[in-house]
Amino acid sequence: MKAAYWQIFDLSELGENVKPGRQLVDWVQRRIDTFAEAWAGRYPAAVKCLLSDRQSLTTYLRFPIEHHKRVRHSTFIERTFGETRRRVKVIGRFPGETSCVSLVWAVLDRASRGWRGFTMTSTGLRVLQDLRRALLHPPARLRPTDDLALAPITEAA
Repeated sequence: MKAAYWQIFDLSELGENVKPGRQLVDWVQRRIDTFAEAWAGRYPAAVKCLLSDRQSLTTYLRFPIEHHKRVRHSTFIERTFGETRRRVKVIGRFPGETSCVSLVWAVLDRASRGWRGFTMTSTGLRVLQDLRRALLHPPARLRPTDDLALAPITEAA
């Protein structure tokens, strides 16, 4: 079962043309479904856990390919949170939001200098910028249009 689980996330059969994003996430999601069908009878609790957390398991696939091995595991993130907690215990209580944000920023800034294994290529930077843009400025939804309301406009044209 362990080998079958890790096979879900093995991207080697896709070759060199692997591109991060929605298509890669969907591909791995289909592999999760296949795994669930094969193992649900023998290990229902494990499969239920996998299916309930499937979105979190595939988040890293949206990031640049060269970062996958590092961001797939959350060790460096957990270590950073632990360092933040350690410093907050000393302070006890913050006088305001600004001091809290300043402390968290300082911890993250210092921790990011020690992160090893992240290669930044121009393609990787572009992917990260696209992700940031999608998170900060999601595309506006267009209002549904009524064909009757557009009829006078199209007839005039």
